[in-house]
Parts: sequence; structure tokens; C-alpha cells
Amino acid sequence: MINHIRGKIVDKNPARVVVETAGGVGYDINISLATFSSLPQEGEDVKLLTCFIVKEDAQILYGFAEEEERELFKLLLTVNGIGPNTARLILSSMSVGEVLNAIATENVKAIQSVKGIGAKTAQRVVLELKGKAKKTDWGNVAKNSSSYNNNKYEALSALIALGFPKAGAESALDKVIQAEGINLTVEDLVKRSLKLL
Repeated sequence: MINHIRGKIVDKNPARVVVETAGGVGYDINISLATFSSLPQEGEDVKLLTCFIVKEDAQILYGFAEEEERELFKLLLTVNGIGPNTARLILSSMSVGEVLNAIATENVKAIQSVKGIGAKTAQRVVLELKGKAKKTDWGNVAKNSSSYNNNKYEALSALIALGFPKAGAESALDKVIQAEGINLTVEDLVKRSLKLL
């Protein structure tokens, strides 16, 4: 129904972005961490590809920086037991290439490493998508580079937006930083923290 949105970024955080179009309408769009990492600064123009999901109690717009990510999101939705929020969590925890590689190599444990994905669901992802997903990497989303404190704050915001309690999220982030240093991107901080939560 809505293929893409083009406009100015009014507000953004690691889980959602508000894009105001030329007509003055602000669209609240759910995004993955990968898409967040590729967004320009607030006040700048952006074009996001979209997927419009209609539920009984909500109409939700999901946005993607790359066509490959949107296509994989749609593929994940075809798997029994995977809804839009779980698909977004997978795309926030793994790159498109990592997901496709896990499917192609039948690496169930890689899919299962995503928070909230059990063994049976991970097996379904691999079995149901093995024939559908291309075995090549569709492309990787660029990562932002900013200061350590800002990265930690944005990573914490992302984890809270994904539904994790603040105390647990902070603890996981601290463990990741202690183990791997302070030079990780927001995306890497969240991905590694998700494995500890």
C-alpha cells in the first residue's frame, strides 16, 4: 500500500523514526537497528522503503534503508511464529548477510541466538526459508561512528525500546563494553547485549 516515505527526519531513536513529508504529515515508522545506523541526522532528508502491517488493533508502518532488508523482513513474516516485532528483532540482532548465511548453511544456533527465538522457531526459519532466500549477501547497512557515550546511550535506548528493563539492559551493555572495549558501534553494542539478555 505505501511503498516508501520521503521527507525530513523530525525525531529518531534506535527503534523508530518520525519522518515529516512535504505535506506536513509526520509518519511514525518502526525501524531495525541496521536502518537506524544508516539514517542521517535529525532535520535532514531521508527516503525509507516501507512495509505496512495491519492488525486487529493496530496499523503499523515499518521502514527500511535497503531493499534487501525489506525483502528479508517480508520473508521472515512468512514463517509460522514470526511476527513483525520478532522479524525486526532478528534484523536488529543480525545483518541481512548473517541471516541469509545462517539459512543457507542451516545454522539453527545462529538464528536461535536472537533473544526470544526458541529452537523450534529457529528450525522453522531455516527449513521454510532455505529455498526462498538467496544464498548471496544482499548487502550490509552502513554503520554510524560517533562518540562512545552517545553510542552507549543510544544502545540503551534501543534495548529499552525493544522491551528490556533498563537495569538489565545497562548491565548487559557494561559487560559487553568491559569484554570488548569502548569502540563498538551502537549496532554492535545492541547485538552483543541481546545475546546476554
